[in-house]
Amino acid sequence: MGARSNKCWKPDSQGFTYVALLIFLAVLSLGFLSTWEVWTTAIKRDNERELLFVGDQIRNAINMYYLHSPGPGIRYPSSLDDLVKDPRYPATRRYLRKVYLDPVTKSSNWELVKGPNGEIFGVHSSSDDEPAKKTNFSLADHEFEGKTKYSDWVFMISAKLMPGYSAQASPPAVPSPVTISVTPGTVKP
Repeated sequence: MGARSNKCWKPDSQGFTYVALLIFLAVLSLGFLSTWEVWTTAIKRDNERELLFVGDQIRNAINMYYLHSPGPGIRYPSSLDDLVKDPRYPATRRYLRKVYLDPVTKSSNWELVKGPNGEIFGVHSSSDDEPAKKTNFSLADHEFEGKTKYSDWVFMISAKLMPGYSAQASPPAVPSPVTISVTPGTVKP
């Protein structure tokens, strides 16, 4: 019989620590990815709520601008700045506090829905991203049901207020949107 070794077999603790560290990092990465997904979804839904609010504010401001037209000629705004300070009145008259940024793109590049004379009938986002919200819109936004892009959410005046509207005829066709860059803060009180 050969001589027995007094050395006991010991597992390589450095290799075990390395494998344990790799498993720990994999689990940590999965947790981070799931947290990131929840976070980005929450941010997306918050931006959608803000877009619905801002779009509604701009739509209401266009309606108010139209309804408060002085004199015999009823007009629509020719720029979003007209909603911040109505140039038709000598005293300051506001329908919006400021020209809002598009909450989805975080830019001032609203797509404008313009009429035949350049007047503004509505706005929408320039984003082609898919919204998370597809149903349960307010009555004013019911046309957004099932839309696949934010740019399909058009915040526009009522067809009854559009020039050429009559109850018997269908509402006039809305012209294609035009991209206009609006710089916030260009109108001062």
